[in-house]
Amino acid sequence: MRTLALVMAGGQGTRLYPLTRDRAKPAVPFGGKYRIIDFVLSNLVNSGIYSIYVLVQWRSQSLIEHLKDGWQFGSVMSDHFITPVPAQMRLGEGWYLGTADAIFQNLNLIEDNKPDLVAVFSADHIYRMEVQQMIDFHVEHRAAVTVATLPVALEEASEFGVLKTDSKSRVIGFEEKPANPRPSPELTNQCLASMGNYIFDPAVLNEVLIEDARNNTSHHDFGRDLIPKLINQVPVYAYNFKTNRIRGDSEVNLAYWRDVGTLEAYYEANMDLRDARPHLNLYNQYWPLRTAYYGQPPAKFVFDETGRRGQALHSTVSEGCILSGGTVRNSILGRSVFVHSYSLVEDSVVMDYAEIGRHARVRRAIIDKNVYVPEGDEIGYNLEADRKRFFVTESGLVVIPKGPKRDRVVL
Repeated sequence: MRTLALVMAGGQGTRLYPLTRDRAKPAVPFGGKYRIIDFVLSNLVNSGIYSIYVLVQWRSQSLIEHLKDGWQFGSVMSDHFITPVPAQMRLGEGWYLGTADAIFQNLNLIEDNKPDLVAVFSADHIYRMEVQQMIDFHVEHRAAVTVATLPVALEEASEFGVLKTDSKSRVIGFEEKPANPRPSPELTNQCLASMGNYIFDPAVLNEVLIEDARNNTSHHDFGRDLIPKLINQVPVYAYNFKTNRIRGDSEVNLAYWRDVGTLEAYYEANMDLRDARPHLNLYNQYWPLRTAYYGQPPAKFVFDETGRRGQALHSTVSEGCILSGGTVRNSILGRSVFVHSYSLVEDSVVMDYAEIGRHARVRRAIIDKNVYVPEGDEIGYNLEADRKRFFVTESGLVVIPKGPKRDRVVL
């Protein structure tokens, strides 16, 4: 069956500020060399879904450039494409009013492609999924709509859409971000949460979107409006993500899914990559995580003029990095990061082209692209002083926003 994918990538990501000061949430770098959107696109392409529209809106320039640099198929096959779609305002002068409105304003894309199924997926999450298994579930159950789901702890459920299902996985109740979520009968202190990924019968999607657009009281949102309405009209089923299997992965990698909607969640998901047996395995050759390639040289670890050796311990270091007499521990380094002599980086995420000056110390920080940490500076050691200069979360995580591009002399 031919599936058309519509990826929702217009998120403002206010809770990730200041990382989203200059970019949309799906464009935020992750794991050293990737962007958040690379996960959903890799999942779709690895699953054999090659017709993909990416719906963008909020500060989308870096996201569009990333798609251009890393996600172009060429023009040999007309149904193999990944195309960014800014808000077209085809039906008015307003921006997208919600997730459902974003699809409604682009119904022409579905009509033009005439797919057998439509996949509506979020671009905001860190996970790996063989989407064809969800499609097989959808077809086997003769569903009109299938919602990807995952059990979450009861105390976290108020951040998600919560589903109630019968013994055959048919959805019989749906509540978006309930204030007092109740556990599912078959789960202990857990709720069945929506992952924000859906498979639709195109005719059902078309009809419900047109009806929703006429409703002036609607939030025009899949979770708040469309799914609760549809469960009383057509067969809606819940696909259990925990049953999804990817060739080459071990049991420790199963059902890894992170909503990186907050700075703390984003930080912890990056830290998950450091372990010898990480829960998110980026080294599975059968399921490559694709991204743009910029041709940086290999990372290198060199002695400085005093004979002090650059080193990284329990860390992920991307291409182009130079560690010249500095030490990195328990951290993630993006591309072309320069760590100078006598400096120390611990428990931190440092993005592309950042530079850590001599004798500087950085601890529990997220440092965005192009940031220069001056010689002898300290970040993460005096939070009161850090709050006067930077953004500091309640948990004491120091976040430094993106810096200006500048020339740099390297070894």
